[in-house]
Amino acid sequence: MPIKQLQEEIIKLKQEQDVVILAHYYQPIEIQEIADFIGGSLKLSRTAKENVNTEYIIFAGVDFMAETASIINPEKHVLIPNYEACCPMAAFLTPEMVKEFKKEHPGLPVVVYVNSTAAVKAESDICCTSANAVKIVKNISQEFNVEAVLFGPDANLADYAEQISNIKTIKMPDKGHCYVHSQITADDIKTVKEKYSKAELLVHPECIRDVRELADYVGSTTHMYNYVKERSPEINEFIIGTEVGLLERMAQDFPKKNFYLAKDKLICYQMKKHNLELIEYLLKNLDDKAFEVKVPPEIAKRAINPIEKMLDFS
Repeated sequence: MPIKQLQEEIIKLKQEQDVVILAHYYQPIEIQEIADFIGGSLKLSRTAKENVNTEYIIFAGVDFMAETASIINPEKHVLIPNYEACCPMAAFLTPEMVKEFKKEHPGLPVVVYVNSTAAVKAESDICCTSANAVKIVKNISQEFNVEAVLFGPDANLADYAEQISNIKTIKMPDKGHCYVHSQITADDIKTVKEKYSKAELLVHPECIRDVRELADYVGSTTHMYNYVKERSPEINEFIIGTEVGLLERMAQDFPKKNFYLAKDKLICYQMKKHNLELIEYLLKNLDDKAFEVKVPPEIAKRAINPIEKMLDFS
């Protein structure tokens, strides 16, 4: 079935079934086009909590995003189109590792990036996203009256939060990272800036410090999107240092501006595991339990507090 026809069928089905589709900016553009809400992790977490009134939520993202939506909406059915879409970063940190870090650093609060499992979140004091990590680190350090926090699993985001907040972040672990963002090097940036000398460089805080320090702007996917949206019409060239899906979204929404990837193949293959055919299947089989994301009650009960605290602080 042609993409346009499939999209029309999905839109018709979701209206008939009263289903909301949430999609991350890193989703294929054809999925973004049929979503009810598009955004980064923080925006979608908020949306799942405050703006979704349907019984079913289809979450086109990776597993931790659907888990978060399920935790804060226990009465709803949260479905993920491909249950194999997992965030590799989350695998860097386990609940056992968090417990060990807490033993080694008693009294320090635990800040856990939302790119983590529900079981890891359950061991934390507060969660954060790339959009609010600095604010969360500042707030939780003040609440605990300390000058350092435990932070995981992304070491680059921890480094960024420390750099901006001046609060020490003890990385859980030292080498946790996003394979998409961490592959961008300073040499890549110098090469692309030579090619597009008039373009502003926007990068994600999950990038290494050498890359961040060459950027005109460092921000989450939503922050980058809003940065471009609010720039004057005369500034119309941007180098994007994040997953290609955001570039595709902005190219569609801001057709008079030009966008270039910081490096070829900035693709999250986990995010790209979803497709329109799977979403259509879900809309025709909403009660297929194989696609429903449910967090064990004992973990969800402990994980909801740090998630809601994050939303309150944001």
